[in-house]
Amino acid sequence: MATIDPAPGPLRQRRILAVLVVSAVLIWIDSTVLGIALERLASPVDGLGASPGQLQWAVGVYSLLFATALFLAGALGDRYGHRTVLMVGLLVFGAASAWAAWATDPAGLILARATMGLGGALIMPTSMAIIGWTFPPERRAGAIAIWSSSAGVGVAIGPVLGGLLIDHFWWGSVFTINLPIVAFGLIGAVVVLPNPRSPQRRRLDPVGLGLSTFGLLGLSYGLIEGGHQGGWGRWQVWASIAAGLVLLAGFLYSEWREQEPSFDPRLFRNRRFAAGNFSLAAVFLTITGQSFYLAFYLQGARGMSALDAGLMSLPGALGVVVGAPLGARLAARLGVAKVSGTAILTLAVCFALNLAYDVDTSLIVIGIIGGLAGLAIGMTVAPTTAAVMATLPMDRIGAGSAVSNALRQVGSVLGVAVLGTVVSSTYQHRIAPSLAGLPDADAIGTSAEATRHAAGVLRRPDLVQTANDTFVHAMHVAAGVAAAFVLMGAIVLALAFRTARPSQSPGAGPAERERVDIG
Repeated sequence: MATIDPAPGPLRQRRILAVLVVSAVLIWIDSTVLGIALERLASPVDGLGASPGQLQWAVGVYSLLFATALFLAGALGDRYGHRTVLMVGLLVFGAASAWAAWATDPAGLILARATMGLGGALIMPTSMAIIGWTFPPERRAGAIAIWSSSAGVGVAIGPVLGGLLIDHFWWGSVFTINLPIVAFGLIGAVVVLPNPRSPQRRRLDPVGLGLSTFGLLGLSYGLIEGGHQGGWGRWQVWASIAAGLVLLAGFLYSEWREQEPSFDPRLFRNRRFAAGNFSLAAVFLTITGQSFYLAFYLQGARGMSALDAGLMSLPGALGVVVGAPLGARLAARLGVAKVSGTAILTLAVCFALNLAYDVDTSLIVIGIIGGLAGLAIGMTVAPTTAAVMATLPMDRIGAGSAVSNALRQVGSVLGVAVLGTVVSSTYQHRIAPSLAGLPDADAIGTSAEATRHAAGVLRRPDLVQTANDTFVHAMHVAAGVAAAFVLMGAIVLALAFRTARPSQSPGAGPAERERVDIG
């Protein structure tokens, strides 16, 4: 086979990194931009009339497919070339974006979002692999840091750009912004990127992929539908949750028996690896769930425009950008337990402060709390991730990174399922007495959007205030649950990292790779 030098010249390295950063920005934009469109999608007039459960699926299914397909993407890249798989991912993402933009019903949107998650999963690990093959050890850490900064860029511009489009065009326009980015990524991949393959190709794991995907689907279905379709007492809800847990247990068992598993549960024998990942999953669970209910709070209960709601995300995004390098520096001096533990505790306090929000709370106060939460998230994720990876020997870092990334996505899936369900079930239970005697009271009480729409049809403006107050109460309950989750994460992290341990010295990267197969 043909061979190339794994470390091309500095100019080409910069071009390669630019293409990979743009491709990664695509993923992060789409992980946040849908939140701005949720209120519009719930509208039976200007959107799809989606129910809360359908909107939870539209948000959560993206992370679900992303999480379960990550390992498949890496194995495919090893076999067929990482550039090839990345380009397939971009094509899938672009086609699914067009599908989502012109979806005519909630089911079509959900399926399109699932396909987008699959495309995103093909992009991320292959990008990391190309960086590993392209950059020498002395420059690799800097390249990864620049590539990782794409998260902050995507999280910052996604809601703002989405809000601008929603205010001037139809809701599907938030997905059309992906198309020019996909085109740039594809052209750049053809012109600039190498196509490295691993000489030791990992096996494909269709059994693990199936068990993990259907297990998470079953668990998420039970959690979401239990709060929307008649309560938790129905056998279908509990059977779905039980089946999901059984399938996930089967997935862990099958991976445990594999000599080279895609998802290695043996890594959790390390107390710090397990605790750090639990804490990170708790953080991603809560911030994803919070972004779901805050979208309805800002645009629904407070009546803000999509653009104004998008601008309210900027303090948090800025906090993450500032907090990540600050947390890494402080952790090197003071230790992970003190820095990340304090940061997660601060995040719990920020969630608790959500209990003070009402329909008239100052936006300045909300922005300050959001900025503080973003700072805490940045000071948690960066040092905790580094500390978790430092617990592993060099030959297990790749496997550990895959496990950590998958758990964060699983946390995001469960965040939308759990906190979104808390909001919906609390709202439905509390609004029911106010709707007694009205026609189709059950349908009217499905969500605050449905209640407000019915208030206009029935000429009952008093119901609008009732819906807003009830939603704010439901949001308070969800914020309390989020604070409890994060507090558990802070305690677990502090206990696991409370004693000093000598840092694992970084070993040399795979500089000895002098020959790389290309297609």
